[in-house]
Amino acid sequence: MKRFLLWDYPRAVWQYDVMVAIILAFIFLTPREFFRDQPRAFDVAVLPSEQGADVFWLEGELLSGLEEEQRWAKATELISKRSGKKQTVIRLEPLFDNEKQTKGFMVYSNH
Repeated sequence: MKRFLLWDYPRAVWQYDVMVAIILAFIFLTPREFFRDQPRAFDVAVLPSEQGADVFWLEGELLSGLEEEQRWAKATELISKRSGKKQTVIRLEPLFDNEKQTKGFMVYSNH
C-alpha cells in the first residue's frame, strides 16, 4: 500500500498501468454531482416574470462595446433567437458588480 500511495513503481511495469487505469476510471466514471460541477449557464437566460412582460438575462460580454442603439438591436436579436418568437425590447438595464464593471443586462420585452 505504501508503494501505491507514494507512486513508487517504475513506468514500464504492470502495477503502474493498473494505477493509471484506476485514476482514469475514477475521473471518467465518477458522477458530475460528486464534484458539484455544474454546466455553465446560458449567455441568454429566460427569467420568471409577474408583470406579463418577458424578462431575460444577457451576459455582459454579449453587449459590451456597443453603442446604445446597437445594444438594443443586438438584445432584440438575441432574445428573439432564444425565445423563438419576435420580441420587442421595452427596457434594457445594465447590472454592475462592486467595481462598476458590467456583469450583465436585464432585458424586458413583450412579444
